[in-house]
Amino acid sequence: MKSAAHEGVVQAGERADAVTHFEVEQFYFEEAELLDDGRLTDWLDLLADDLHYWMPTRSNRLRRQQALSVAAPGEAAFYDETKESLAWRIRRFDSGMAWAEDPPSRTRHLIANVTVRHADPRQEPAEYVARSAFLIYRNRLEREENVYAGGRVDVLRRTGGGRLQIARRTILLDQNVLLSKNISVFF
Repeated sequence: MKSAAHEGVVQAGERADAVTHFEVEQFYFEEAELLDDGRLTDWLDLLADDLHYWMPTRSNRLRRQQALSVAAPGEAAFYDETKESLAWRIRRFDSGMAWAEDPPSRTRHLIANVTVRHADPRQEPAEYVARSAFLIYRNRLEREENVYAGGRVDVLRRTGGGRLQIARRTILLDQNVLLSKNISVFF
């Protein structure tokens, strides 16, 4: 018996084909390279104009209260940004006025466990929901080291030219208390 995917009908939530999955992984690897190389203006080109970039805070809760462990929209967040506000942050880094990044941090973004599913197949342009895990190492000056681990859920949108852009990114750190002096890296 053939599935709907074999007949050319795509359902929301269905895994993307191998070619699309590979394309998304390569997109994420390129993004990591841009961030690690400090090419933040180039990174902005990977973001859709209507981007929502959100990293809610977490709290420790009992097992029966786990639904309350992640802040809801409108509550406390480490990042609750648009493409414009991220561009403003990047301009500030470049201005020399961001003391937390002068000298700049050295980072290494490791991306793994990528899954890609179709969003609403009727949506034009095409969108995908991609989940990934990350480990980010940050070093600054002689002794400042931070490690961030967590997961991301992205809505990736295909542009008119066929390339992918991040339309929504939700970042969830595995830790609920940041031990770093500041959070001046992008995820």
